[in-house]
Amino acid sequence: METKKIAIVGAGISGLVACKYTLSKGLHPIVFESQTGIGGVWTKTVETTKLQTPRPAYQFSDFPWPDSVTEDYPHAHQVLEYVESYARHFDLLKHIKFGTRVLSIGYDGPPGEVMQSWSLWGSDGRPFGSGRKWKIRVQDCLSLETETYEVHFVILCVGRFSGVPNIPEFPPNRGPEAFHGKVIHSMDYAAMDYQAAREFVRGKRVVVVGLQKSALDIAMECSAVNGVERPCTVLYKTEHWSMPDYHPWGVPLGFLYLNRFAELLVHKPREGLLLSLLAMLLLPLRWAMSKFIEIDIKRKLPLKKFGMVPKHGFLQEISSCTITKVPEKFYDRAEEGSIILKKAPAFTFWKNGISIDGEVKPLNSDLVILATGFRGKKKLIDVFESQLFQDCLSGSPNSIVPLYRGCINPWIPQLAVIGFSESIMNLHTSEMRCKWLAELLAGTFKLPPIKKMEEDIEEWDKYIKRYSGEYYRRSCIGALHIWYCDQLCRDMGWNPKRKKGFFAELFEPYGPTDYVSP
Repeated sequence: METKKIAIVGAGISGLVACKYTLSKGLHPIVFESQTGIGGVWTKTVETTKLQTPRPAYQFSDFPWPDSVTEDYPHAHQVLEYVESYARHFDLLKHIKFGTRVLSIGYDGPPGEVMQSWSLWGSDGRPFGSGRKWKIRVQDCLSLETETYEVHFVILCVGRFSGVPNIPEFPPNRGPEAFHGKVIHSMDYAAMDYQAAREFVRGKRVVVVGLQKSALDIAMECSAVNGVERPCTVLYKTEHWSMPDYHPWGVPLGFLYLNRFAELLVHKPREGLLLSLLAMLLLPLRWAMSKFIEIDIKRKLPLKKFGMVPKHGFLQEISSCTITKVPEKFYDRAEEGSIILKKAPAFTFWKNGISIDGEVKPLNSDLVILATGFRGKKKLIDVFESQLFQDCLSGSPNSIVPLYRGCINPWIPQLAVIGFSESIMNLHTSEMRCKWLAELLAGTFKLPPIKKMEEDIEEWDKYIKRYSGEYYRRSCIGALHIWYCDQLCRDMGWNPKRKKGFFAELFEPYGPTDYVSP
């Protein structure tokens, strides 16, 4: 029997675990990576970047952190070394084609109108179509020569935090072109070596646009270089419940939100009448838990003093995966004046800086760094040659990206997406999805009819919109991670209950090591 070839696009975290678990099923993975090394987003970070997920929650289930790493939040270079050691340990590097950019993927199969008449994914619900393959057109990044590979299945692990920067739209002649200074995206800053980055911002009046992790890290670096003489202004649109630590009032956050009891407090996709009633009855407790954390954050950080108290509750923060750990001494820098926090619902550029809507006096600056995220969806869909497949993956403008179990689009055969929808434990989530996908590829189970998959996607869409608010496009499963993993476990034939004893099952936090084996 012919060994099935699997194309994996990207050698970040998701690509590596996809490679490992497809190998475990006797398949032949080929990983295409445009960079010269593995690690994805961890290969290019700003100097002060640290892991913002506690180390035990950010690890491979069967490959623990080395004893030499003792910090709760390791530095970026330690994370990269850990990921590289994982790849070496499981001998994954020989399956990676470095310096190879995927230009496009095309499906060699029946016409679109035939596929749209299918009631089962790929016509029969199985991962490999008879005689049907994907053609992967790639380019060598040095020689620029192109080559086409034929494979039986494609796994897109392109992520959503790199590649295509999200640049805000501005009125004509009021965008970066009107500014006489320099405008860059945070990805450009992160691409510099550390010394070059310091010299780049030195002596400049810097404005950082954004309030998520990259924005806070860059602002800290600018303030360290320029001090109060040239303060760094952080321009933000919406306040967030950024946390000083993950121990509100001394209680580990996992005991409040990463256990089964916490998930009883929210409405879940396909939960049934009993669980729905229970979530309604526990509404006061859900509110109280959110307030418990919010009060602790306001106690530890001077949010009120700087007008930084969010209008939404903490539950929305964790449900939308916008939770961020504040860099140490960030508000000390704000107190001393080397960081200035300024709210700007909207702004435009003028020759000497930025004009904020509603303010008469413009903000003079020399350098603007847009820490405004990435257009992950565009990067995901642009790789397809087929407009039909692009439309299928785009979905409705007012819905999440339509992926069953966060991996499979019902209308695109022989393809999976890993690492696009988010959680607050992204490594763990990607690994669970790759275990699930490997079992699907091995024939352990079949997918349900397309109609059933679409209904499930719609239920998750409703849940995400309900609890994530305007950030629903992040497709975050953060507050329902155990419920989500339960579904994957049932599909694979695993027991979803991973703890010993009733109280442990209900109240102990779940993490990667709970899923090390079936």
